[in-house]
Amino acid sequence: MQRKLTIQQLKNITLESQGLLRRSAFGKGKKAVLNALDHLGYLQIDTLSIVERAHHHTLWTRIPDYKTNYLDELVKEHQVFEYWFHAASYLPMKDFRFVLPRMLEVKQNESHYYNADPKMMLYIIDTIRAEGPKRARDFENETKKLGSWWNWKPAKIALERLFLQGDLMISERDGMQKTYDIAERVLPNDIDLTRPSSLEFAEYLVKTYLRAYGWTTVKQITHLKAGETIRKNVNDVLNALIEDDIIEKVTIEGYPSVYVLRDLVDRRITKIREEINLLSPFDNAIIHRDRVQQFFNFDYRIECYTPKEKRQYGYFCLPILFGNTFIGRVDCKAHRKNRQLELIHLHIEKQSIDFELWVEPFAEIIKKFAAFNGCNSIKLTLVSPLNNSLALLLNNIFCQYEAISAPIIAVPSSS
Repeated sequence: MQRKLTIQQLKNITLESQGLLRRSAFGKGKKAVLNALDHLGYLQIDTLSIVERAHHHTLWTRIPDYKTNYLDELVKEHQVFEYWFHAASYLPMKDFRFVLPRMLEVKQNESHYYNADPKMMLYIIDTIRAEGPKRARDFENETKKLGSWWNWKPAKIALERLFLQGDLMISERDGMQKTYDIAERVLPNDIDLTRPSSLEFAEYLVKTYLRAYGWTTVKQITHLKAGETIRKNVNDVLNALIEDDIIEKVTIEGYPSVYVLRDLVDRRITKIREEINLLSPFDNAIIHRDRVQQFFNFDYRIECYTPKEKRQYGYFCLPILFGNTFIGRVDCKAHRKNRQLELIHLHIEKQSIDFELWVEPFAEIIKKFAAFNGCNSIKLTLVSPLNNSLALLLNNIFCQYEAISAPIIAVPSSS
């Protein structure tokens, strides 16, 4: 007989599993970064820098003393590597064998979208093997000397192809500038290079999602993974875990069946801290949009890829989580030259929650986020639905913050 859980229980389980209900859930310092990555399974990399990039933002949300150099150091120490999960990601080095099937797929697929010139690939491999790690820009001038068709674009395509098929790995980073090296020089000597079977790969996915979220669905596990084989293997793994009493299949009327870790089913998370989490659009907790809409009743889509005239909320909106409820979103931009964080559009959706309950923790997290982005002043431009009391209160708080922080730009009144 299947037991039942409430939506509130599922929300609490997944937010606690994500490290969003307890301060410093993964510890402190660089070790906490590795703990968080081991637990979450991956960390999506994003190149957009409207505010601090997504991979750093996601860790900062969970690790109060996080510093952006921690990730770069872990890559250089070969404890973390870069590859694809469902997108470009950081992954714990211990999971390297589970990217081998994709690497082999790329290598065997001549029509892959990174259809690189074989001569360029051989030139790059030979150069890096002989001369040591290289950045993409190191090949720009060199390739131009070899002939008019040896230009920057083919070199970049070749590097990406060699990276995706596993011949090269990223050995270190300086911001978004990547350094490539021969894979065997990056991989630790004791790393397991056994290619997993399709069933082992399914087990890896199932256990990753269960650990990171506390519960999962078949749809989430097989997201962006086509074919009946992966779906069958995932179901076989889930059924085996049920038989071993590791997970339970739980039903909620009107929702798809979910699979919950057994030791979390009877756990009651009753006290939720009334704090604000300001999430990246690519945060692990928000990245599966259908799941968030269905179980958290929060319809979130990032609009930076939407034409300006069709945007509803803004270019780069950050979801606002209050306790276990998404109360709205805020379109932010860090004006780094002026050291000002602008809240271009603060949109509050949960009007039933008195803003006096969340306004102070929201202001506090915004001040911390401004500092994280290297800003010492805050500008609030628009609040919707229109709420003059809320806008005035926030502006007063931000003005006090600026007085302490020696602001460059004063905060104007919000309309």
